[in-house]
Formats: sequence, C-alpha cells, structure tokens
Amino acid sequence: MRTFSYSRPDDVGEALDLLAAADGAMLLGGGTNLVDLMKLEVATPVALIDVSRLPLDAIGVTDDGTLQVGATVRNSELAAHGEIRRRVPVLAEAVVAGASGQLRNMATTAGNLLQRTRCVYFMDVTKPCNKRRPGSGCPARAGYHRNLAVLGGSASCVATHPSDMAVAMAALDAEVVVRSARGERSVLLDDLYRLPDDTPHVETTLTAGDMITRVDVPPLPAGARSTYRKVRDRASFEFAVVSVAAALTTSGGHVSDVRIALGGVAPRPWRARTAEARLVGGPATRAAFAAAMDAEMAAADPLAGNAFKVPLVTRLVTSSLVELSAGEDA
Repeated sequence: MRTFSYSRPDDVGEALDLLAAADGAMLLGGGTNLVDLMKLEVATPVALIDVSRLPLDAIGVTDDGTLQVGATVRNSELAAHGEIRRRVPVLAEAVVAGASGQLRNMATTAGNLLQRTRCVYFMDVTKPCNKRRPGSGCPARAGYHRNLAVLGGSASCVATHPSDMAVAMAALDAEVVVRSARGERSVLLDDLYRLPDDTPHVETTLTAGDMITRVDVPPLPAGARSTYRKVRDRASFEFAVVSVAAALTTSGGHVSDVRIALGGVAPRPWRARTAEARLVGGPATRAAFAAAMDAEMAAADPLAGNAFKVPLVTRLVTSSLVELSAGEDA
C-alpha cells in the first residue's frame, strides 16, 4: 500500500476544504470497498478524509413522507430502521441481500452507492482495463465476462455496478444531495451514474470537490407493494448475477404504477423504463409482464458468456411482478 495522509474533519465544511485542498484526495466512509482497492493499488489516493464520524448518520421523515438518509448511515441501521421497513421494504431487502452482517455494520450509504465494479480485470493491476487505465483496452469482452453487462455497455467497457442498494434507490426515484464549495444541489439517482461509452473511467456526474451528504427517498404511491429479488451463484454474501427491485400498484387488475430497476446487468442500476411504459394502464398479468420485459431486453447486447442473462432477467422480473400483483386488495 502506498503512503497517504489521513485527516478526520469535525464538520462538513472542514471536509470540503480538505477535499478541495489536495488533488487526489478521497473520502473514507466505512472503507469496505476503498481499503480493498488501496491494498490492490487500484486506488491510490494521496490523502484520505475520514467522514465516517460526521453528523450525517440520521434517518428522518419529512411531512410529505420523504425519507432522508444521511450519507454515513450504516447499512445495518438502514436495513433495520422501522420507517424504512414499513415505507420502502424493497430498500431494506436490497441492503440485507448485499453483504454479510459484519460488512453492513461498517458500510455507509454514500459509500455503497459509489462503490466500484468487481470486474476481475479492473481489480487486477497487471491486466489492461479502460476503467482503470484509459485507452489500455477491455480484455473482458474476449475474456471472462459471465457476470458482466448485457445492457448499457460499450466497446470500451462491459463492467457492472455492484450495489444492491443503488438498484432499490433507482426504483424509488431517490435523489442524492451533493455539497461542494459551490453550494448544494440534488441529483436524481438515475442521473448520478454515467454509461461508459468511450470514457468508462468517468463513472458518475460528480465533479472534483463534491460530497454526498444525504439521500432523499420519496414515498411510494398509496397501496404500492415492493420487493427485491437477487439471483446469485451462492446463497448469500455474493454479488448479483441478476437482480430486480420492483414496486407495483394495481387497481381492478390493472397496473396504475410500476417501478422496475435491474442490477447485475449494466454499468449502472438499470431503470426498465421501456417495460414500465408498456405496463402502466394495462392488465396486471403474467403475459403482460413478460411481454413488457421482452421489449425492455430487446436492447440487450450480450456477449457469448452472458447471453443467458437476457431470458433470466425476463423470468425474474415477471415472477416478481406476479408475486406483487397477487397481493392486490379485493
């Protein structure tokens, strides 16, 4: 591991000053991803700014029902919080599916959303990788890519985003509150992440000096039911081969609102907007759900080793929506 400086600011303003003062500085939350990357020399920050003890660890509810989740809220607290479990169970389920209890006790909300891909070529500094070293190539396309992207990839990169929480947040239309020396702004989670195109090393729309301080999660429609389902190679503590965060509201056997976000299939949480548009106003039936997902996955561009994901996504989402629609009140 290379040498670096370490600071523990007392407030957000001091953290932002430290972040602006050092080119190559990085924020440290729980460290469950960043420290691993530093050990591998994938990440080589010149300075670490420990924000884990800043007063950003609260969960609150506004008058309109919006959940406000502080950036340093630990994953274990988020998953266990009564208001999270009651209002947006899909988020609690996604967090629990994401890691072991020990990791959830350390990992933070903002850190989880900003974690890096687990593509084996990105994690190995002896291999070329456009995300790690722009212009060096993407060996995954001709090499091992079973767990990589079938949607949203490019000739430069087919890595997938590993966060389960981010998939649920995307389905919930969450907004990320960002602070910098320039002030504060809110960014829809769907607009936080960038597709790789020919610049896969630029993963988000955050800029130098930006710091996530909070995530706002608006309420689901009245009567909505939600779930998070994850297909993985082992029963627990594994990254998704395919996952879905879904929320469904029905009335009289028809879909009045639906949210579908996919994990394990794209360089970012993938909001299935084509499928959603086809479903709203139509019948809440297995056939309709499957047809909508077939339309969504028509844009897929799989490689030889991960083409199985395309029908798997359709089956997973269809069965999830059938399960949710079965709970419609009479």
